[in-house]
Amino acid sequence: MRDIFQELSWRGLIYQATDEANIAAWLMEKPRTVYVGFDPTADSLHVGHLLPLLNLRRFQQFGHRPIALVGGATGMVGDPSGKSEERKLQTLEQIEANSVLVKKQFERFLDFDDKKENGAVLVNNIDWTVKLSWIDFLRDVGKKFSVKTMLAKDSVKARLNNEDDSLSFTEFAYMLMQSYDFVHLYENYNCEMQLGGSDQWGNITLGCDYGRKLNGYRLHALTSPLITKSDGTKMGKTESGALWLDAEKTPPYQFYQYWINLDDADVEKTLKVFTDLNREEIAETMTQHQSAPEKRIAQKRLADEFTRIVHGENGLTAAQRATQIFFGGEIAGLDDKQLGSIFSDVPSKELPRQRLEDGLPLIDAMLTAELARSKGEARRTIEQGGAYVNNVNIKDIEMKLSPKDLASETVLVLRSGKKKYALLRFV
Repeated sequence: MRDIFQELSWRGLIYQATDEANIAAWLMEKPRTVYVGFDPTADSLHVGHLLPLLNLRRFQQFGHRPIALVGGATGMVGDPSGKSEERKLQTLEQIEANSVLVKKQFERFLDFDDKKENGAVLVNNIDWTVKLSWIDFLRDVGKKFSVKTMLAKDSVKARLNNEDDSLSFTEFAYMLMQSYDFVHLYENYNCEMQLGGSDQWGNITLGCDYGRKLNGYRLHALTSPLITKSDGTKMGKTESGALWLDAEKTPPYQFYQYWINLDDADVEKTLKVFTDLNREEIAETMTQHQSAPEKRIAQKRLADEFTRIVHGENGLTAAQRATQIFFGGEIAGLDDKQLGSIFSDVPSKELPRQRLEDGLPLIDAMLTAELARSKGEARRTIEQGGAYVNNVNIKDIEMKLSPKDLASETVLVLRSGKKKYALLRFV
């Protein structure tokens, strides 16, 4: 067996572990089965889910068998860990629809080939939880838990100390459900370890205790630190919200650009956490970066490697091409949605398509797009070589734009100088 504990350690991904003095040797003895639970509270996973998911992936790469658990049951209850207020409860229909979409995303990261000894397994806890009656759950599961122990968990104490909110019994019972999942997976899949973020330590170790009290099971917990930026904010959080793994919610270009723009103080840590680069490759990348920080060598390597993992080669190619376009590359062969993603922060105006059909003077287009304050200024910009249509330099002041000049179905991209863009949409 390869040493997965050492691998996670140098990447800074070990925060807490049960039986820490012996856990590394235990993992080296033979292939183990480990799991992570993901509650389908949205129709896509986001970057916040990626750390435990990539850890599952690493365990599989090192010969262990991963289980990805979709929380069809726990997702309906809501985990209080790391939350200052109760989650909004979702309907069974919402949870089921989200579960289907989230399952597809796991396949990008894990190998579900059941012919392999360490082929990944996908389960949904609604399948066994729905069979339990309320009386059976209280008698057979609840009886094994001490309220005193549950109250001592950090996730519970934080909520009880919050004067603006209280902890519902529904959320309080969440850790019992998670513990029951752990034991079920041990009994049915010989799953001996649960992975998670450091905020899950209380929930996971309660499951270890439950297994021991129930039947002397020896279960283990391993958590990783929550990944934040040097300024203390969440990694993967943008002004518009989370970075989603669904390309429809966060296009590859936007995903790529987030990592290109990461602060120098965060890039080495992020390379270790979110890429497959080894210790030597990261060290070499950081040496090159430090010799010329202005070239953002480390950020580009991070964006390339991470986008490839999340969106594949095609997604990476699309993101790189979009980056070239935004910095002056010729625009061709894109659709409205792709252009909208690339130029999401660029001012745009909507015009009747007939204006284009009739022949729209470039001077008028620049004035309408507010790339010039007057026709005279627009004329001078064109004459001096500062006007661009779809990133192609235009010096003809008499040019009239027509439908053949569209960059996509309805969009025309105008630029004045090196970086001042505007879009005209013709509908």
